[in-house]
Amino acid sequence: MYVTDALEFYLEHLSWNRNLSQHTLRAYRSDLNHWLSQLALQQGVDTIEALEERVNVQVVRAYLSGLHETHERVSISRRISAIRSFFRFLRSRGWLDRQFVFLMAQPKTQRQLPNFLGVFEMSALLEAPDVSTFLGKRDRALIELMYGAGLRVAETVSLNCGDLNGSTGWVRILGKGSRERMCPVGSAAVSAIKVYLEARGNPGVADPLFVNFQKTRLSTRSVGRILAKQLIRSASVKLISPHGLRHSFATHLLSSGADLRTIQELLGHARLSTTQRYTHVDLGMLLADYSRLHPLNQVLKNENE
Repeated sequence: MYVTDALEFYLEHLSWNRNLSQHTLRAYRSDLNHWLSQLALQQGVDTIEALEERVNVQVVRAYLSGLHETHERVSISRRISAIRSFFRFLRSRGWLDRQFVFLMAQPKTQRQLPNFLGVFEMSALLEAPDVSTFLGKRDRALIELMYGAGLRVAETVSLNCGDLNGSTGWVRILGKGSRERMCPVGSAAVSAIKVYLEARGNPGVADPLFVNFQKTRLSTRSVGRILAKQLIRSASVKLISPHGLRHSFATHLLSSGADLRTIQELLGHARLSTTQRYTHVDLGMLLADYSRLHPLNQVLKNENE
């Protein structure tokens, strides 16, 4: 069997059995295609039999060491995971007899704290769109919904009008790995969406919720451009990505006393560890406030002045 055929079986396995998102599948395909092309070029490996005969720890380590000059640690770590998982799949199918044990340490990656807006900055952003125009009404509704429900940008642009129930204040989301969840939507977002849809002529339930000036579905890149424009209008000093609205949503909930499990459900995280990054943000804010407001720090500041 050719390794390229085995790769297709593996990706199909990930899609059906592990229910991974299309974005993750594209990343795995790209990573493994690059590795297999290098094996074919340098080792003459194009079949499973050749893979078992010619690939060893040294070959894999040599490949990975060459990535350090051109790739970030997080990319290398993902590639190691992809290679390990691919070998486990081949052995589980009985296509490999030898068990590959690669004693490769995952590169240490520093988890970046999410970038977000403060409450007052977020309020200014929500007021920034010019709602006297159709596109301004759309932009207000878009930002209100993304922030009010903590949606990913891909989740937002995939929404149809029928996914939102304005009377109950809930929206049906198809998230990562095709996992469906229901999210509450604030009254401000519901009101803004109602104004926008009325200006649009009350489209049908199967129509895209957010459209461009040509009345076709917004792309994720378009959302990024819209947010950048409205951030400038709001005089914000922060240029966050659309995902920053989701971070702002989670951070503000945590700061207001929301339970981590509740935030996990609202965000649609599969693991609580993913949600726990926001505790670091909240502790950072707490430390900043402590340094700024503690009486002893104020006395020392006055003395230094």
